[in-house]
Amino acid sequence: MKTTFYKYQGTGNDFVMIDDRAGDFPASQKLIASLCHRRFGIGSDGLILLQNAEGYDFRMVYYNADGGEGSMCGNGGRCVVRFAHDLGLFTEKTSFIAVDGPHEASVDNEVIRLKMSPVAGIEGHESYDFMNTGSPHYVTYVDNVKEADVIDTGKDIRYGPIYGPIGGTNVNFVEVLEENHLSVRTYERGVEDETYSCGTGVTACALSAHVREGWLGPITVETIGGTLEVDFDEPFSGSFDDIFLIGPAIQVFKGEVEV
Repeated sequence: MKTTFYKYQGTGNDFVMIDDRAGDFPASQKLIASLCHRRFGIGSDGLILLQNAEGYDFRMVYYNADGGEGSMCGNGGRCVVRFAHDLGLFTEKTSFIAVDGPHEASVDNEVIRLKMSPVAGIEGHESYDFMNTGSPHYVTYVDNVKEADVIDTGKDIRYGPIYGPIGGTNVNFVEVLEENHLSVRTYERGVEDETYSCGTGVTACALSAHVREGWLGPITVETIGGTLEVDFDEPFSGSFDDIFLIGPAIQVFKGEVEV
C-alpha cells in the first residue's frame, strides 16, 4: 500500500514522520531501515510514528536508522512536536508520551521548547562524564572539536568493553568556546555514524558543563546543523529537572511511498 510521509529536520537531524493515528502502519525493522536508507530510501537519521495515546495529545514512537526501536531522541521529539502542530493537534502547548515517559512542549514561531526527562545523576570520571538524558551519553572534552576523530573513536567507545556489553552508548566530543557556550559533535548509536546534531547529546553536554564549569542555564550549544539551547534547574546536587531543549524544527517536504 502507499502511505504519506513527511520529512522534518531539527538542526540537521532529520526524520521521516508518519501519521499513524489509524494504527495501520506495517512497522518492521526491514521496512524502516529501507525507508531511512540515504541511497535506496527517503533518507533520514530515524523514523517517527505519531500515534494516539489516551490522556495525551499523541504518542511518539521512535526508530533508529537501522530499523530498531530506539530510546528517546531529543531533536526527534522537537520535530514530532512541530509535526503535531502542523497537523492541528494543538495550538501553543502540548503533552505527549514517549518511550522514556511523558513530555511537555511549546511552539513559538520556528522555535520548539521541549521538556526532557529528569536526570537523576551524572557519573563523573577523570576524562569523561556519563549519564542518561533519555538515551545514554558519554561526554568527553577536546581542545579542537573540528579535529576530533568522531567516527573511529566513537565506535571504539560505543562497542568497547565498558559500554558495548550493556547496549552501547552515544559519544559526544565537546569544545568549550567561552562561558556558557559549547561546540559539540556526536557519534550516534543506531545511526552508527556522526549526525549533524543530537538533542539528548546536546542536553548531556550542557549538564556536564554545568557540573565541571559551574555554568547556569541557558547554555548555548553549536552543532554541525545549527544552534540549540539547554535550560535546566538543579533542585538537588547532581539531580536535574525542568530540563528544556530549545531550537528550531521545520518540515522539509512530504510525499508518498510504497510500504
